[in-house]
Amino acid sequence: MTTVPGQRTAVTVLLVPFALLCLGVFVVPAGYAIYLSFFSTSHSGLGFGTARTVFVGLRNFAVVLTDPSFLRSIGVTLVYIMVFIPLLVAGSLLMALLLDSGLARGRRFAQTVLFLPHAIPGIIAAIIWLYLYTPGISPVLAGLAAADVRIDLLGETLLIPSLVNIALWGGLGYNTVIFYAALQAVPREVMEAAAVDGAGAVRTALRVKVPMVRASVVTVAMFTLVGSLQLFTEPMLLAQATPLVGARFTPNMYIFDAAFNRSNYGLASAASVLLLVLCCLLSYAVARFSSRGARS
Repeated sequence: MTTVPGQRTAVTVLLVPFALLCLGVFVVPAGYAIYLSFFSTSHSGLGFGTARTVFVGLRNFAVVLTDPSFLRSIGVTLVYIMVFIPLLVAGSLLMALLLDSGLARGRRFAQTVLFLPHAIPGIIAAIIWLYLYTPGISPVLAGLAAADVRIDLLGETLLIPSLVNIALWGGLGYNTVIFYAALQAVPREVMEAAAVDGAGAVRTALRVKVPMVRASVVTVAMFTLVGSLQLFTEPMLLAQATPLVGARFTPNMYIFDAAFNRSNYGLASAASVLLLVLCCLLSYAVARFSSRGARS
């Protein structure tokens, strides 16, 4: 294969900014967190003496892995993921298929309306939903109460669905736009051939369109998985309205509490490293599962 003159230089110039950014915001912080995870701060004189940093090896990791609050936070996050990701991917794909089917009118307007919630900062959206979830001030709950319907959106049963609803509201339209763009790249000849073979609209969507945008579906699922493991903003705000959301409700909240409330940076770093490992393992599992499904 012949090389175009200047190709190597162009590739280098284009990759250097990304490499520097990746090095500065990911590799260096991750390496520093790994380094900190092997150290702890101790005080002499019954805790009143001078603080000194000591090497503790894997002790911080052992403390995190045997801490019931950390294990509980992982469990809560996994339950959240199992509810959120299927709803997000299936809902976004369904809306994208409807937009691509020709049955929907005003596609550009629909895309804009669906995308608008994503343009609202996550913390602002969480505050709005906190207002709608809080008894006594929520017009939604007041309307339901007037109809003699009592519901506790921040109770033990509906807490996870309430968190999922906040994330769905912000992410559904964004991913719909991604899937719709992928569907636009599907060759029209393929769909025309399916129609000639007698396939209806539903069968064409499920047997032709969805398999051809599989790469986009896997990418969205993987990025959503990584983002969901870092759940922080929504439960942090909901903690103001319900005692069920504690300071260590999710792994990121556990890390925040260890670093800024308990000033235990070694413990926070160990938890961060473990969360990074979990993200990598689950992402790898998704990639392997999707590649196996594509081969079959």
